[in-house]
Amino acid sequence: MGQTHKLSSQGPLDTEKKQPVITAPLWVSTLATILFGLIYTLLPARITFGPSWLPLIIVIVLSLPGLVAFLLGHPLPHHINRALSFCVLGVITAFLITGVVLLISSLPTRQQGSDAINLLRTGGALWLSNVLVFGLWYWEIDGDGPHKRARAGHKAADLLFPQQADGNKQHWIPHFVDYLFVSFTGATALSPTDTYPLSHRAKLLMMIEAIIALTILSILIGRAINIV
Repeated sequence: MGQTHKLSSQGPLDTEKKQPVITAPLWVSTLATILFGLIYTLLPARITFGPSWLPLIIVIVLSLPGLVAFLLGHPLPHHINRALSFCVLGVITAFLITGVVLLISSLPTRQQGSDAINLLRTGGALWLSNVLVFGLWYWEIDGDGPHKRARAGHKAADLLFPQQADGNKQHWIPHFVDYLFVSFTGATALSPTDTYPLSHRAKLLMMIEAIIALTILSILIGRAINIV
């Protein structure tokens, strides 16, 4: 995260039009991780692990090496940038799951009345965080990441988008918003919609996301509605 890879004429060429394949800007995913950190700062102290600002600081610190290297005109090697990306994903995923667990454990101590509104806000923030986190996971694992996807010509690998299904749009490039949409529909429908998982790791990620979303929607928000 934090770098922008643009393949020049030395990159993979379109076999028909002889045009270089251009990747999506990776800074978009960095903004998504920072947004997760900002959302986490809004959560109540009783469901956060340590200070609520801790994930935001960790995300910024882990993103700085790639950002500084890119601004200096010497982007980090792909394997280092990818390792940093997975470190960030591991951190925000751990904070997300911890937040859900702590929220469940705090339910018996909650009271009637206005506390239900706070519970709804907290559940909504965690649900949104779930969408962001797994949108980032899909972005990073599909075809072994944006860099490798570009090298392979953006062919379907871990996820099959509808634009890739019939082969009529061979030059279509999935951007971060496409993976965010996959995550949103997975957290809403609790199953794949128009984009299908092809690999075991994609299927496992969708299962984990659905479990977290189901927990938030049916147990947490459902309880808040009953309290009102």
